[in-house]
Amino acid sequence: MANLKSTETKTKAQSMGMHTEVLTGRTQQKFFNPDEAENFYYFGTYDVDFNKRTELDVKDMTATEVNKHIDNLMSKGYGTIVIKNPQGKHSLGVGILNKLNLIFEGSLGYFGMGSCDGPTVRINGRVGWSCAENLMAGKVVIEKNAGSCFGAAMRGGDLICKGSVGARTGIDMKGGTIIVGGDAGAFTGFMMQRGRIIILGNVGINLGDSMYDGTIFIGGKIGSLGSDAVEAELTSSDQDWLKRKLKVAEIGENFNVSKMVKIVAGKKLWNYDNLEPAEKKGAI
Repeated sequence: MANLKSTETKTKAQSMGMHTEVLTGRTQQKFFNPDEAENFYYFGTYDVDFNKRTELDVKDMTATEVNKHIDNLMSKGYGTIVIKNPQGKHSLGVGILNKLNLIFEGSLGYFGMGSCDGPTVRINGRVGWSCAENLMAGKVVIEKNAGSCFGAAMRGGDLICKGSVGARTGIDMKGGTIIVGGDAGAFTGFMMQRGRIIILGNVGINLGDSMYDGTIFIGGKIGSLGSDAVEAELTSSDQDWLKRKLKVAEIGENFNVSKMVKIVAGKKLWNYDNLEPAEKKGAI
């Protein structure tokens, strides 16, 4: 601040010399420099060629060994990696912060593709709990079914399941899009904060329970709405977006989006901490 003086006793800030800066004109701080592009990437990422393809049979490997092999192949420039015989191993493909075309010929166990930022993944089988948890960017496609907590705490990207998913899909979701071609279980969208969920089939009870923000689109029957989840008008803009999204996702392209139900937050729980104890008990 510039030479601010007071007729009264000096404040603590003034006594510390925080009011002696002279403003000589308007300045502009430079936040990004194109010449420092290398600083915009994660440490340890690699330049890969999507046309450079290889296969990896992981039948006799542990999950840790598989993930290390994937990282090693990326360091050699492989941009397309086909994983054979994953056999339902847990925590495969986690922590990939790189552009990559990754194909699993089989099913994954729990926590597959967690905390990833950038890869395009196709899983030809099923997946267990918490697939693509904390996904930040990229695209993950599951050809069959998925377990509970599908896309938990997801932050960005597209997560697509062509089959059905379990309970608590999109729990604590913070961004991105989840698309399900079949049905979804109870508490879908539980405590979601942002992002969009599209369910073409039916959904279980307590849909959108305690959701803070975000949007859920349902094509089938709804078991029941959760606390503070309300139906909203499906606009023409919503329908246009749904058509484009489903076409790009290669799922439900001929689905009649005009019949979908749109669910949003009623926002009555936004000031939850200000409620009286009796009101809190009723809200819960």
